[in-house]
Amino acid sequence: MMEQYEMYCLADPVFYDVLDERKSPDALFPVARRPVPDGWTHHPTDTWMYYAPVNEEPLPAQGWKIHVSARVDDAEKALSAVWDYCVPRGVAFKFLRGLPVLVMLGSKAASRASSGKLVTIYPRDEAQLELVLKELNELLRGVKGPYILSDLRYGDGPLFVRYGGFAERHCLSESGERVLAVEDGDGNLVPDVRNAVFSVPPWTSLPDFLQPHLDVRNAVKLDGLPYKVESVLHFSNGGGVYLAADLRTGARVVLKEARPHAGLDAAGRDAVARLGHERDMLARLAGLDACPALIDHFELGEHHFLVQEFVEATTLQRRLVHKYPLTSATCTAADLEEYTAWALETLDQVDVAVRSLHERGVVFGDLHPDNILLTDDGRIVLIDYEVATLVENGDRAALAHPAFVAPQERQGVDVDEYALACLRMALFAPQCTIMQPLHHGKVRHLGAIVTETFGADLGEAVDTIAGDATWTPPPLPADDPWPQVRDALAKAITASATPERDDRLFPGDPAQFKPGGGLGLAHGAAGVLYALVEAGCEPVHEDWLRQRATKPAPGSGLGLYDGLHGIAHVLDLLGHRQDALDVADIVLREKWEGLEASLFSGLSGIGLNLFHLGLDEPANRAVELCAGRLDVEVPEISGGTNPHAGLMNGFAGPALLFVHAYERSGDSGLLDLAETALKLDLRRCRTAEDGSLQVNQGWRLLPYLDEGSAGIAMVLERYLRHRPSSELAPELEKLRLVARSGFFVQSGLFTGRAGVLAAFGEGPRDLRWHALPYGGGLAFPGDQLLRLSMDLATGSAGVLLALATAVPETRAHLPFLESPARHEHRKEV
Repeated sequence: MMEQYEMYCLADPVFYDVLDERKSPDALFPVARRPVPDGWTHHPTDTWMYYAPVNEEPLPAQGWKIHVSARVDDAEKALSAVWDYCVPRGVAFKFLRGLPVLVMLGSKAASRASSGKLVTIYPRDEAQLELVLKELNELLRGVKGPYILSDLRYGDGPLFVRYGGFAERHCLSESGERVLAVEDGDGNLVPDVRNAVFSVPPWTSLPDFLQPHLDVRNAVKLDGLPYKVESVLHFSNGGGVYLAADLRTGARVVLKEARPHAGLDAAGRDAVARLGHERDMLARLAGLDACPALIDHFELGEHHFLVQEFVEATTLQRRLVHKYPLTSATCTAADLEEYTAWALETLDQVDVAVRSLHERGVVFGDLHPDNILLTDDGRIVLIDYEVATLVENGDRAALAHPAFVAPQERQGVDVDEYALACLRMALFAPQCTIMQPLHHGKVRHLGAIVTETFGADLGEAVDTIAGDATWTPPPLPADDPWPQVRDALAKAITASATPERDDRLFPGDPAQFKPGGGLGLAHGAAGVLYALVEAGCEPVHEDWLRQRATKPAPGSGLGLYDGLHGIAHVLDLLGHRQDALDVADIVLREKWEGLEASLFSGLSGIGLNLFHLGLDEPANRAVELCAGRLDVEVPEISGGTNPHAGLMNGFAGPALLFVHAYERSGDSGLLDLAETALKLDLRRCRTAEDGSLQVNQGWRLLPYLDEGSAGIAMVLERYLRHRPSSELAPELEKLRLVARSGFFVQSGLFTGRAGVLAAFGEGPRDLRWHALPYGGGLAFPGDQLLRLSMDLATGSAGVLLALATAVPETRAHLPFLESPARHEHRKEV
């Protein structure tokens, strides 16, 4: 997800935002400034510019589509050629809106499945597909671009093809998520899968004229090489990293792959250029204990490979996750002392390793925990020399982890000195240095918290990072009185408002730039206004929401947190009941019954709000539909290709609906349904080493509100009010244990400390780690910590609501999760 967030960092240094021509002169390609041709429609988004002829026979809903790939230097040439070809012939197409988007989607961290796609062209049939490919192939000679991994390449040029959807249709995936869909051979909608490998759907066939191109693709094999790949260690947009066996010696080696024109860095270099640079650096550092040995290099099918020594080791990041004591519910003073000793010793060893590079005249340039290997015998090995520089040149690396990248004025060895200081902070305050650009003095506050918590003096590292910056704290949770903290949060939220904009009122997560997202409960104006009201603050700019609520953008969500029902709920809370009913009526005219069962965007959230609005007939229909979704077998792993557990997208949401329905009707069968739903989510939970029960994603355990133990616990507690002797009762205390953890990487309501506070009322003081000043008040960063957010799900409004839930006199709560004091309920033993 990081690449998505970085793209929304281009426009503004404080908030996630879309990049447009008002903020950047190159935000639009010149072709995007051309007048829309007569008889054509144009639809711009924050990523794509769509063009299609009107008054023509509609395009098919799906089929073979063409992608044009182009490197930065060839982008404008390719776009002009496509425009001049497609417009006279009435062929629909879309293209990336500008150079910054192309660069970001081609960066090393970007999605491998979509990378390289500059243009998409929609032929009407296979005959037009063949003609367009043949004619455009001539027009685009000389244009070079990255290979689009999801597609089949046409010839040796920049054209690629893939079967997929033309129209935007949706279905439910195996994991229960609403995803883009195509129609299979039986007329059923199935997920439009977009993997980083070309495939032909089973209900169609590859056009005959493309078979020779598939044969060329399949002819590239590893046969004849002295290496056998055993497993994938890592994938990036620049290429893969593979564990392999050297067939000549039997030794294990690492193969590092580089794709031409892909994996761009800030200097515009592609992965191939950086791999060649890394080869030179490894040769210069040969024999150094801190550096893996260079063994070989070769080229295969235009891809370049570097062969390095395989070091049997664990990354510092993995070791940090395993050892960091504050995430444990049973952390003791002895645990803190033991960890501090290990961290300081490890940091000193890393320092020695980095300085050994400097003695060879090399600045590492990309120091972070994933690039540091720790062997069992105490060896420290630094990996990934793609952006290393020479000490004598005083250069800066063109690619770096955002939590460790030095300010622009620091060059040469100072780049590593800064990263070493960030590493010292990162081992005690993981990821928090990523917030440094938001307030340069914040690291002084973090240093004080670290000293208070661990007893470690990081003064020298703090000075290296902060420079001349100072820290004057805003009112802080648990340090200052609640009214001061509340008012400081409200002040920052109000100061961030942009009522002159149509797309969003308050800055938040990039998800707010989806259709209608800027209005909704999770990421839009409705959520911020809800938090303000619940916390006892005066709502601001509510007319902005009212004016837009009954005129939703096409493609807007329908659910409680992603769309119209959340907006309706907040309008009713603000006293605009008719507006709320009008918005709910819009949903009832849509195909809402086919939605997933989730609280976030589906039937359970819609059903809860329909009950709230007194629309019992459709609400009971939502209950009936959710009940029909319970007859499933779920695996023990949540997420990925499996259904998600948890409050927002798991079965805890339907369980909450069933409990509310029981409280209205007294039908005990609804409690039986709630128990069944809760068991489906608890099946995906596993007991952690500290005894807490958390949602199991296979590679990690989750304690959070959205997909974690906190959200499940809130619904289980609501259920147990009616059946306190249930066999599920012992699970609640295990779920509650996560509240004792002393650190969460993020502060937000859905995936951070605020959500755990809202669920259990514990831990407001821990929000100090992420607290930042803004607009004369108090604010918090959103997901990924790269920018501030004011929304409910990820930002300051969510923190405000969570803090308010812990204040008895406010009686604040999440929608439909009010405390017993606010809800008279039936009891059934």
